[in-house]
Amino acid sequence: MVDTMALLPSFIRPTRMAKRVAHPSGRPPAGDEAVLDAPDDRLSPALVAAGRGEYGAAAELLAATRAAAEWEDRDRYAVLLAGFARSRSEWLEQWRTAAPDDPDVLLLSAQLAVDRVWHSPARAELLREVSPLITAAARADVRDPVPWRIALDHARGSRAGHRYFEELWEAAVRRAPHHYGCHVAALRYLAALWHGAHRECLDFADRAAQDAPADSLVQALPARAAYGYLTDGCGPEVPRPRLDAAADRAVELSGRFPAADPWSAALRNKLLYVLLRLDRREDARVQLRLIGPYATSFPWDRFSDDPLGHFLRLREHLLTGVPGPVPAGLIPEPPRLLGEHRGHVRGVEH
Repeated sequence: MVDTMALLPSFIRPTRMAKRVAHPSGRPPAGDEAVLDAPDDRLSPALVAAGRGEYGAAAELLAATRAAAEWEDRDRYAVLLAGFARSRSEWLEQWRTAAPDDPDVLLLSAQLAVDRVWHSPARAELLREVSPLITAAARADVRDPVPWRIALDHARGSRAGHRYFEELWEAAVRRAPHHYGCHVAALRYLAALWHGAHRECLDFADRAAQDAPADSLVQALPARAAYGYLTDGCGPEVPRPRLDAAADRAVELSGRFPAADPWSAALRNKLLYVLLRLDRREDARVQLRLIGPYATSFPWDRFSDDPLGHFLRLREHLLTGVPGPVPAGLIPEPPRLLGEHRGHVRGVEH
């Protein structure tokens, strides 16, 4: 069972950088200290060097993640570095020329090739031409699950059949049974294959989370499935307790990470949306404090051309303690609102 993952948000957008200051009140920092899609301390030097046209720092970073089998970090860094290369590719071209068989440059090349054609009307056809790049990346280091995550996304985008996807999935989980990126790709494939099958998506996510360690990002997979339901207006209702249980898992996982941590910002921003749609305002306020200055484009860019501004307006509303529901413009529901009845929450199209 599976779903694809439409390409992650575009890379870092220019915004005011965060000041790392303490807030004894527990309130998040002021708006002028917020930052959108901030890289962590390991990625930042690689991006600065890439901005100068130098690939050495990126090469060292990805080589370190591969040597230490830090697959979650490797996946995230590959996506973000490839995103940067979409507009500034000179450093990657130089790297490819200097070391064409390097597993890390092959990984970035495959990710970038998929990214570049993803939004094309001819995506399915163009993605088939990308297949050799993904194969080369997978063969370059047989332990690495990240090329297989790219392959899973590629299979969804090219509308590959279920049997072929299952073969890719089995190869991916042999390498890393609890790799979050591969699980998200599988969840998205399932959602795309059977649009509206939200109960099946939650079944898949729940089983994966039950099998994963307590500190694994896979613990957030049910909340990801809940997000899909809450932003989709089709399919049968999902009982409210299932949605709350999914959010609870992600809340517990979020509590295991440091506050004001750019690495966990993506998890917390998505969780914030889910909690607000479930009208769990106090839990949402806790996540806001944990998010600190680190807003992420997704999910807010689904609702606004200014995701940082949208996040800041939402945050300000929540922290004023104004009673009543969050204004619809801040937490938009699906175009076809189906309402809430008998303890069930209904959602939107995605």
